[in-house]
Amino acid sequence: MRIGINAGYWQAGPPLGMVEAVKSAEQAGLDSVWTSEAYGSDALTPLAWWGASTSTVRLGTAVMQLSARTPTAAAMAALTMDHLSGGRFVMGLGVSGPQVVEGWYGQPYARPLARTREYVDIVRQVFRRERPVEHQGRFYSLPLGAKDDADARERGIVGLGKALKSTVHPLRSDLPIHLAAEGPKNIALAAEICDGWLPLFYSPRLDGQFRELLEDGFDRRSGDLTPAEQFEVSATVPVVANDNLDDALATIRPFFALYIGGMGAKSANFHRSAVERLGYGEICDDVAALYQTGRPSDKAKAAELIPLELIDDVALVGPVDRIAQGLKRWKDTAVTSILVQGDHTGVTALMQANATISS
Repeated sequence: MRIGINAGYWQAGPPLGMVEAVKSAEQAGLDSVWTSEAYGSDALTPLAWWGASTSTVRLGTAVMQLSARTPTAAAMAALTMDHLSGGRFVMGLGVSGPQVVEGWYGQPYARPLARTREYVDIVRQVFRRERPVEHQGRFYSLPLGAKDDADARERGIVGLGKALKSTVHPLRSDLPIHLAAEGPKNIALAAEICDGWLPLFYSPRLDGQFRELLEDGFDRRSGDLTPAEQFEVSATVPVVANDNLDDALATIRPFFALYIGGMGAKSANFHRSAVERLGYGEICDDVAALYQTGRPSDKAKAAELIPLELIDDVALVGPVDRIAQGLKRWKDTAVTSILVQGDHTGVTALMQANATISS
């Protein structure tokens, strides 16, 4: 099992010490560094800036949001990053949620799976560079419009679009595409059309269910994609190392409260839905009810409701020896990489724990 870092997205400003952290990660033999975007910092710019000081560690986006860029713009960025990094880029994509897609990007959210399928098809056309890119779907049309289409003219389309092929030759025509997915159908879609899956709340306890969803996608996988045996599962795992377990829990509980109660719309929070599928529906109800009042005191109370069982299901916390015991549960799962979400102490602790149980 490989280890990477998920630096996430920025809060009020850029995180301190990331250049040094990324350099240290490479020197320590970590496999990958990943960045994210929500509605502040983008995923690509920090990855390029920090990654410029490295030479071997893989550089991935977890994730580039589909609605932030057209498929061809996303493919251009991926081709550019792959050349600049010497073939180390991993293109992680995700649909985000309706609150961000419609509120921030001003794009319709409906039918995210079908939209993802079209998006990935176009990106792969760009990567393969076998012919000019053409796609006429429900969500994307390349080229756009036609000269004799009255409706197109009404929408300001002049009808002179031409099918084009990237001027840049890809360094890798099979540049890997990973998909962030939490719902069952989306997980299966990742296995069907992509090279990897980026889960957030992965529980080793439900490894069998996750494998079944992946197998469902593999059964429909095209023969021109990389073999299913090479499919990657890179799980983002919160890791908080502290010799005092209570202090570690106090650090991590607000994260769970935020994702359960404060991420997405009240009627469409996919993070909360993922936690509910782990068997914590009643807890999610109570956490969300408190968190959504907006009062700091209630948010604190919401965090206090997060049970140790939930945290241990999807995270690694406490002293190094406790983290090592928890890590054993991950060894025989479908997960191929653990992406540490947390500060450098979590990365160091996980590496120590991994060395302990591997020796």
